[in-house]
Amino acid sequence: MTALFRQNLVEAVVGAAVLVVAAAFVVFFYQRTSGSLGSDRYAVAALFSNATGVAVGTDVRVSGIKVGSVTAETLDPQTFQARLMLSIDRRIALPLDSSAAIASEGILGGSYVQITPGAETDMLTDGDEILDTQGSVDLMGLIGSFINKSGDTSQPTAAPAGAGAGPGGQ
Repeated sequence: MTALFRQNLVEAVVGAAVLVVAAAFVVFFYQRTSGSLGSDRYAVAALFSNATGVAVGTDVRVSGIKVGSVTAETLDPQTFQARLMLSIDRRIALPLDSSAAIASEGILGGSYVQITPGAETDMLTDGDEILDTQGSVDLMGLIGSFINKSGDTSQPTAAPAGAGAGPGGQ
């Protein structure tokens, strides 16, 4: 009976340790991914002509540092632009004239919303809208136009009149 009790005690202690470690991982990742949307964040909106590559959970960055995330994306029925709701850390006070652009981490990387702070003394608050925005660049369209040289606007020069009359014929 004593051996059975010791075996169950060891299993109980190991099980408790596993639960504590699992709980620590959950708390760590919850804080790391900014999962909480309590009073430590404020929400601002931004309209983009093209929001390709952006989804709920996409990073919002200032100078390459994550300061928030995209919490919602909808289509504005009046302008037919993509309306993104951005949740930003309350410790980051952004000027009212800040601009937002959808940027790419590279050719194979993901997209993120890059905010460039402005120079206003008034700061964005909960419910404000960033007015100066730039949508994502269609990378495949740019590559296609480069390959097809569709951006070449120079016209071939025409031959002077009579130049193609053939040999000896003038």
